[in-house]
Amino acid sequence: MSGATERDEYFLRVSFVVARRSLTHGNHPFGCIVVDTDGKVLIEAENGYMPDHDGTAHAERLAATQACRTLNREVLARSTLYSSAEPCAMCSGAIYWAGIGRVVYGLSEHRLRGVTGNHPENPTLDLPCRKVFASGQRPTEIVGPLLEDEAQALHDDVWTK
Repeated sequence: MSGATERDEYFLRVSFVVARRSLTHGNHPFGCIVVDTDGKVLIEAENGYMPDHDGTAHAERLAATQACRTLNREVLARSTLYSSAEPCAMCSGAIYWAGIGRVVYGLSEHRLRGVTGNHPENPTLDLPCRKVFASGQRPTEIVGPLLEDEAQALHDDVWTK
């Protein structure tokens, strides 16, 4: 994947750990982290679907909200959000509005749609985050899909139940 580094792979795998933890908490296997330029993890967010069945509580949206509340714009512009899966249109919008300057993701939205099928808890949009970010007025660097087979493995046997 062009633009990806060993550091990106390392932190992406950290987001996979967060996604696995989300699953153990009764949520969908999605997780993300926000990392500053020094390699410090500033935010970790799991999927928050349960207990309220909140379809908007995606990990990336929750992280973007926390970022807006706790970090200044200069830090956000230089930070990277690592996500176990490609941010959906809603999450991409939240990341854009938060001003996070870079996104690295594992499982593509297109491939996720094939994994989840027509599951009522995840009616996946097959809309690449690049299209959402490209419609904005400031650049957001995107790297992904990366480590896609590992990212997909987080979803094994989840969406068939």
